Amino acid sequence: MRPLLVAVLACLAVSVAIFGYFYFHYQRVVDDRLAAGPIFASVSQIYAAPREVRPGQKLTASAIADDLRHANYNNNPKMGTFKLDGNSIFIKPGPESYHSTDGATITISSGTVQKITAENGVALAAYDLEPQLITALSEDKSRTKRRIVTYNDIPPRMVAAVTAIEDRRFFEHSGVNFVRIGKCAIEDILSRHMTCGGSTLTQQLARGFFLTPDKLIKRKLIEILITFQLESRFTKQQIFAMYANEINLGQRGSYAINGFGEAAQSYFGKNLRQLDTAECALLAGMIQSPNRLNPYRHFQRAMDRRNVVLDSMVETGALTASEASRFKAEPLRLASSNIDAREAPYFVDLVHDQLIRKIGDQDLSHQNLRIYTSLDPDLQRAASEAVEVGMKKVDELVRKRHKKSDKDITYPQIALVAINPHTGQVLALVGGRNYSASQLNHAVAKRPTGSIFKPFVYAAAYNTSLNGLSLGGNGVFTAATMLNDDTTTFMFGGKPYTPGNFVKGEYPGMVTATDALNHSLNIATISLAQMVGFENVAALARASGIVNARGTPSVAIGTYDATPLAMAGAYTVFANSGVHLDPWMLASVRNANGDIVADFAPQARQVLDPRVAYLTQSQMEGVMNHGTGFAARRNGFTAPAAGKTGTEHDAWFVGYTSNLICIVWIGNDDYTDIKIQGADAATPIWAEFMNRAIKLPQYSDVKPFTPPEGVTTVTLDKNTNLLADSTCPDDYTAAFLDGTAPQNFCSQMGENPQNFLQRLFGAGSSRPNVQPHSPTEPRPGYQPVPAASPQPPHHPGTVPEPSNTASKGAEPEAAQPEQPKKRNFFQKLFGIGGNDDKGKQQQSQPSTPTPPE
Repeated sequence: MRPLLVAVLACLAVSVAIFGYFYFHYQRVVDDRLAAGPIFASVSQIYAAPREVRPGQKLTASAIADDLRHANYNNNPKMGTFKLDGNSIFIKPGPESYHSTDGATITISSGTVQKITAENGVALAAYDLEPQLITALSEDKSRTKRRIVTYNDIPPRMVAAVTAIEDRRFFEHSGVNFVRIGKCAIEDILSRHMTCGGSTLTQQLARGFFLTPDKLIKRKLIEILITFQLESRFTKQQIFAMYANEINLGQRGSYAINGFGEAAQSYFGKNLRQLDTAECALLAGMIQSPNRLNPYRHFQRAMDRRNVVLDSMVETGALTASEASRFKAEPLRLASSNIDAREAPYFVDLVHDQLIRKIGDQDLSHQNLRIYTSLDPDLQRAASEAVEVGMKKVDELVRKRHKKSDKDITYPQIALVAINPHTGQVLALVGGRNYSASQLNHAVAKRPTGSIFKPFVYAAAYNTSLNGLSLGGNGVFTAATMLNDDTTTFMFGGKPYTPGNFVKGEYPGMVTATDALNHSLNIATISLAQMVGFENVAALARASGIVNARGTPSVAIGTYDATPLAMAGAYTVFANSGVHLDPWMLASVRNANGDIVADFAPQARQVLDPRVAYLTQSQMEGVMNHGTGFAARRNGFTAPAAGKTGTEHDAWFVGYTSNLICIVWIGNDDYTDIKIQGADAATPIWAEFMNRAIKLPQYSDVKPFTPPEGVTTVTLDKNTNLLADSTCPDDYTAAFLDGTAPQNFCSQMGENPQNFLQRLFGAGSSRPNVQPHSPTEPRPGYQPVPAASPQPPHHPGTVPEPSNTASKGAEPEAAQPEQPKKRNFFQKLFGIGGNDDKGKQQQSQPSTPTPPE
């Protein structure tokens, strides 16, 4: 008997020793994990731009209140509070607010903001609401996202739902439910599958933090040891909060969703506190198998599991049977499945990259920073929805261009960028059609710009006029200047370059500059660039942010590349009175207390005289109303706007109103030709977006463009390009520098026979009655890109471009035209030819690269 007792005691001692060894070993493991910092690192959060409220806007007090609730006002008094009183709302920012603590009362009547009054009684012209949280930065390379919550942030119904379905005795046991583990062990042995879930919440937490998900006996024992460690160190409330932040609840896009805080926003677009009982039950039910129970992919399966959780809550006494029945009948109201519409992931990736460059290469996601950006969430939603709608139509066009037997169809990608033309603020950005499928950001991918570059040629020509220089003996450049669009061979570096127009076989001869841009004529535009000087054109482009432009003939038709984001910024020189603004996304970085870590100021520089900017803009208004951009009008956008199409393997459209620039790019990742022109692919998406944008209060006040001092707008007869009167009803409007507009009326044509003969036979100057120009002095402080004298045909020592004529961006180019092809009498008499910027591109002789539209 004694030997047996000794043996038992020895075994017991060995067991205690072994248990003690492993207990203290894993105590050190837990200590090391805790010593490394908080179990959850503070995650940096990214915020949108403040929403500005102005008198006259269409808003309701309840909508403003919802906006403030999303910003955590009232829930967190340190962030701010508000009080809703009928048709007025009093707002008081707290010490952690982005703004100062000055409060204001907004008074609304009949759905319109009537007045805004500061606390001291002073009337305010505008008031900024608290910036909305967009998302949190990814914690690590696994692209995990979470929103940290405390136990007090978790609604009691969420706690009740989780414990009812996962661990009913959580607040009673010491961390391990041995009875449940025993039952599961028997089930697994009988079924020969280790599928029974006997782990408590604490065990699940221990496994999630320290162990792999493999179901092994050794791992289970280690899990229990770590569970004891956690239970001895933390309260039940702390353990539940850690569990609530750690648990995986599925995938959105390329990000894993961890924690109830992130899941509430991802699935319902709500703060965790705002979830009702049915929504809490859905999330609790997903814990079992997040991907199999994802409500976006498996709606009915998720609903069935939600109802199981509600029944479990009845069994635990958290709900009555009637309450459960009522919640089971509640429909599932999920947030939009379009991740771009809510979280702007391409935008967020760019912000993250900029933060690393600007404030150091450090783990930003663990710095608990508040990062304030330029994004407008409402406009981002409009952009994402427009892309989703528009790309379905583009895909249909792509399918129509393939045979029915074709199985491998390449569907194009897209980028859309919207910026404020007067601040450079990037308001919305979509970098691709599906972030989940591809994180390649096409908004910052360099592509040949095609014909959206052409306005810079016309701006450079106006720049020469401002400096009093003549173009090719035709006097100063105006919208009525006649340009030669006959087939022409240019010589550059001793090699010929024979471009064609976008429409095959179309060479309308002499055309006005207005028609040349309206219908995107390549040869006329290159001829104009030659007269201005190719390097002058390239210099203007580089000053406007198109840094790769070079002084060669092909620069005129957009063969050099730029990103959609850079091109949106380049167009600020036209939309912002000649001032170029670098597009920006970062406004400010603050710490958790609201203290400024870094502020960022936008970069601006005067590139063009305001008059030159307006003259070019006026021509682009013509593109919208009478040229290749008219597709936007056909798609229902009627507000005053200017814009330009482009087609160079890819499809482009850039256009703007008085308060918004938007650019759309569509193309294939493999650089193959999408074979759809910008007017058919990009312009309808632009119109779809802009139609949504102008319905938002902050972009609804679109105004007509106003000419600056020194510019005159006149109405011209289309047939004579003289001032129109009642005898010449076929007319158009054009803007001119003061002193350069035609002086005679179309009805006076017969008074000067020489003019008629010139028009009939093309003799002499083609520009009718344009008066000599004595340029007005530029405004004080204005430093435009210098306009040199028109360049000679060839500069000795110039390195010729590559001779591969099959590539659009690498054709041999020239400044010296050969003798243009002669047109016959009837072509000159009746102006045979025209261009509507559609069709297939011309292959000219002797060498013709495929030109952009």
